[in-house]
Amino acid sequence: MNSQEMERLAVKTAERRFLQVLEQEFGQAPKVAQAVLEEAQCMFGTSKQLQPGQIRAILSKSQAGHGRALRDTASVEVAWTVDAGAEDREVWQRHGKAALRRVRMQRLLSEAIEQGGVATQEDLARVLQVSVRTIKRDCAHLQAEGIYLPTRGHLQGIGRGQTHKAHIVGRWLRGETYDQIVLHTHHCITSVQRYVQAFVRVVELQRQGFSEGQISLLLQMSVPLVQEYVAVYQQYDAPACRERLEEQLRRLGRASAAQQEPKKGAR
Repeated sequence: MNSQEMERLAVKTAERRFLQVLEQEFGQAPKVAQAVLEEAQCMFGTSKQLQPGQIRAILSKSQAGHGRALRDTASVEVAWTVDAGAEDREVWQRHGKAALRRVRMQRLLSEAIEQGGVATQEDLARVLQVSVRTIKRDCAHLQAEGIYLPTRGHLQGIGRGQTHKAHIVGRWLRGETYDQIVLHTHHCITSVQRYVQAFVRVVELQRQGFSEGQISLLLQMSVPLVQEYVAVYQQYDAPACRERLEEQLRRLGRASAAQQEPKKGAR
């Protein structure tokens, strides 16, 4: 990274965000804000629990406009899954180091959007410990395959581009098997199955009349992801796609019914 890139990343810290909130939202003078920060650091730890393989990252808010200095841009703290454990190991073993990095890029960008943030290529380079040039090459490779990458420099509204989850679900709806999807996208089969199952559950609840906000709460899923899955459902409204989806919905219904049946001998 060059000095300019390092300077831009230096302001993306939890401390900088804390000072920003005190100064901009509560009108505190910089010296007062700094004193409050130092006192808070002595008294409190962070309460957000991270899962293994996760880190905290300070990113620009997805609604924040361009044209302002980065230190003056509204920010948000997100939990980023840098290492997904067995799933990442499977990708590395089957497809190699470059494929794993690209899968991680897609996951990090999606997690950022789902938590109200948006990452730059510099953010990705820092977390994945590679150069910005490498990230740019990876972005070009993925975009050539039709994958939408919601970076800060390329952020679009839902429906104007598909993230990797919607792209994978679309492949499944068009008739590809899980093995074919894994071969083409380099994601592990566990991730592919999870995306499809989540999509089917969203469709089921949407058909029952639940709002996107209600679906988000019921499935513990971000509203942007719910919206994207609903958009995919509407996009692939063709006989062959509907047939495949209906079969999955029937399986889901049978599984739910089986779980509700009392066990033999139960009272």
